[in-house]
Amino acid sequence: MFTGIDEVGWASLRHAYGSAEDVPGLLRGLASTDSVERASALDGMYGAVHHQGIVYDSTLACVPFLLALAACEEVADRGGLVELLVSIGQGHAPEGEVVDTGDGRGSAEAAVRAGAEVFVALLGDRDSGVRRAAAEALVRFLDQPARVLGLLRRRIAVERDDRVLLALTESVGLFVRRHPAHAPEALDILLMLGTPPYDPGLRLAALGQLAGCAPDLLPADLVPTVVELLGERSEQRRSGRSTPTEGDHADPDTLAGRLRRLRPSDEEGALLLRTLHTALGGRVGDRIALLEGQLTSPDPADRCNGVWMSAGLFREWRADYTVPVQLIGEQLDAGAPPLLGAAVSDRLRDAAVSVLGDLFHLAAPAADHLHALVISRPDLWVHRWERRAPTLGGPLKSLARSGDPRATPVLAQVLAQPVVPDDLGRVIVHLGRSAAPLAPALRHRLGQTPLDSPETYDRAVPLLSALTALADREAVPEVLRLLGGMADGVRSRHRVVESAVRALDVFGGGAEGVVPVLRELLESECAGVAAGALWSVEGDASTVLPVLIRELAGPDAQRRRAAAEVLARLGSAARAATPGLARMVGAECAWERTAGACALWRVTGEVEGVLPVLRSAWVDHPEVRGVVAACLVGMGATGAPLHDLVEAELAAPRRHLVRSGGHGSLDVLEDERLLAVCREVRGLEFGW
Repeated sequence: MFTGIDEVGWASLRHAYGSAEDVPGLLRGLASTDSVERASALDGMYGAVHHQGIVYDSTLACVPFLLALAACEEVADRGGLVELLVSIGQGHAPEGEVVDTGDGRGSAEAAVRAGAEVFVALLGDRDSGVRRAAAEALVRFLDQPARVLGLLRRRIAVERDDRVLLALTESVGLFVRRHPAHAPEALDILLMLGTPPYDPGLRLAALGQLAGCAPDLLPADLVPTVVELLGERSEQRRSGRSTPTEGDHADPDTLAGRLRRLRPSDEEGALLLRTLHTALGGRVGDRIALLEGQLTSPDPADRCNGVWMSAGLFREWRADYTVPVQLIGEQLDAGAPPLLGAAVSDRLRDAAVSVLGDLFHLAAPAADHLHALVISRPDLWVHRWERRAPTLGGPLKSLARSGDPRATPVLAQVLAQPVVPDDLGRVIVHLGRSAAPLAPALRHRLGQTPLDSPETYDRAVPLLSALTALADREAVPEVLRLLGGMADGVRSRHRVVESAVRALDVFGGGAEGVVPVLRELLESECAGVAAGALWSVEGDASTVLPVLIRELAGPDAQRRRAAAEVLARLGSAARAATPGLARMVGAECAWERTAGACALWRVTGEVEGVLPVLRSAWVDHPEVRGVVAACLVGMGATGAPLHDLVEAELAAPRRHLVRSGGHGSLDVLEDERLLAVCREVRGLEFGW
């Protein structure tokens, strides 16, 4: 297995953490008879030699030895070695580098392909884990399609392990996608596997692969069929007739072991349904119906999988999700059969809370269930961490984010506790005026915020956000205390100052001591937002205009954008800033370009040079569409040449940030806000 290992110049090769001189020890560790040593060595391979999918020169040098280890029946856990080889074969060189094997092959894929004959033998290995991993490796790296398909077909005919059959089914689907010329024969195999007498889990896997590579071959009654198969599979699991999972034995306390423990309780079921949901893509009606089947299953593991599947659907596609959200809410109090224990109930509850928390107001259909959970479980109001500050508990956070006013009295009790979660203020902004009774307690907390602590930013900014959302003018003294007394060395001090100034901007004039503080800040890095607040308080353009023009000419793009936003509020009184705004319209940054164009229209009333900029920003940079749409609301009929963009957005089935590659927790919220503004633009057009 290790012939020639000492002849490799490992010290001259490298991995993620420098010299690869430790790699021979890792390779020998993979062959150890001690399970912990093997697991630690595999950790080292993924953590350094193949870190985050990167292929280094040392990674390529390992391939022949990994192939030899995988082929040796005396070595344990060889399935993991085949999985590592598959990952290496799909890996990539470090950014900006080309990694060569040194023998002209040139790539990780070529290095694994050179030894792909090993996978032919491993497909019939006595170890089921090896057979399972070898199926994918064979399809990816043996460049003889007809032979590969024959090997898969023959293995399927004799295989008796359910998990290996699932892997073979997935590999046939992969084969169809990689070798379209041989697809008809492979599709016949999938059609065969999707019918009785095959196991319901295997039939689900076959349907998932068909959905991804030949959707026209799916049965007309796809969703009822899948739900029925899901029920049959669940019954098998409950009656103990299904193959036990690999999680039935304890995993070692290594990185790989910890990752395995984080997998779903029914990982196989999760994979089956995820494959099907992914393949169905934009068939939202079918996916909602499928979710409803999952969420009403008698098996809590099926319901938990359904909850997690729903998150991807909600985040990516626009639709009426009232029914699935209601069903997710029901999981909060559904519980689990006594034999399955509290852990299953907690897992299901936590999944539901997590998904609902990212839906914001779309979680309203589940609000009754969230409220019931919050009232019955005060211990869940605050999540206490071992090594960091407490945070608001998931159920209460989700209830508040949904905009439900019943969260307010509970938040009041949390605010009365000695230690208050720092993120509490961030959820209050979603409650609107129903959170007004919290203002005195929020002011009190802001007044107690330390002025010279590393925690000042974490405590102050969420409280300022909440008081700003409530437009609580009585908070002016606490805000001025923060601005006047905060130490210079406080972490992210300028962000605290900016949040405080924006609060004063919303509060408006009339309070003593505000104007001198704002005037002093006109020479700071927060000059633009300070000018905006001073404009709100005094309404004197002659004071703030020179400051804003100076900011437009500065080197900081963020400050230029902040200045443009204030100039837009000044309107025609800011005509002297026109040259600076015109320069912004040609900026490289889409956010800066858009802010400049919107301000230029507000200041000059000219649209000829502005509308093309806004159209280009909308089309090429979906993240700025909310800003453009808000500008179109202000333009009224003048913005009509861009209303086709608004209509197209309202008609699009997919969320705009996902279409541009976004995957953030705020994607749904930002998309719903965009749709609301687009509807406002449409209302202007039709006089609604």
